[in-house]
Amino acid sequence: MTHLYLIRHGEATSQVQAAIRDDGLTPLGIRQAQRLRDRLATGREIVADVLIASTLPRARQTAEIIAPALGLPIVFDDEVQEFRIGAAAENMSFKELEAKYGKPDFQEDPFHPATPDGENWPRFVLRVSTALDRITRQYEGKSIVIVCHGGVIDCSFIYFFGMDTLRMPRTHFYTQNTSITHWRKDAPYEVGRAARWRLVRYNDNLHVRDLDAPARIPWEALIPARQSETRPVPPSVAPSEE
Repeated sequence: MTHLYLIRHGEATSQVQAAIRDDGLTPLGIRQAQRLRDRLATGREIVADVLIASTLPRARQTAEIIAPALGLPIVFDDEVQEFRIGAAAENMSFKELEAKYGKPDFQEDPFHPATPDGENWPRFVLRVSTALDRITRQYEGKSIVIVCHGGVIDCSFIYFFGMDTLRMPRTHFYTQNTSITHWRKDAPYEVGRAARWRLVRYNDNLHVRDLDAPARIPWEALIPARQSETRPVPPSVAPSEE
């Protein structure tokens, strides 16, 4: 059995500035990642074998915050980066981008790149799908955590469900910051049948629901340790005090 956990980064500066610039996480994004770290350290619900992260600052920073809870080094991978708009758009606001290059319509014109040196939709889906195939083959039978981006998680649905890769789906996803999406590959239920991937959960961001609450979620009481997956417990990570 293979477990794949896709985690979106915390709130990024680019989200609040509405600009094509990656300066890492906002103060809220840092708090979101810390709450996820506390959840993983206390509940031990994910016993991972490998921690992979996008090389973009917002994902890198998120991975660095949660890594102590998993007790693993981070393997950085360029191929699980977000959609590459292109260097020509760097530091532009979204309004400036649209004024200069127009608003891309990947449903009606999927092969047109967002900017002259950017990706088009099929190229993005192919890159991410190839990366997911490579990673899940390399770590077959393991528990894999990938800290990545909303677009990458969108592509996981396209890849695992065998959806049309040439056009953006008409049904869109809305993946929350630091949420967990869990895919599981089960063994074949009959001889001669292929193993299949199943979606276990999507958009699980319960750990940020108490950010402004007077009490913290008691993860140690809610999520029992998984006795079937024993591994040395990582160094103690004290819950953050805010």
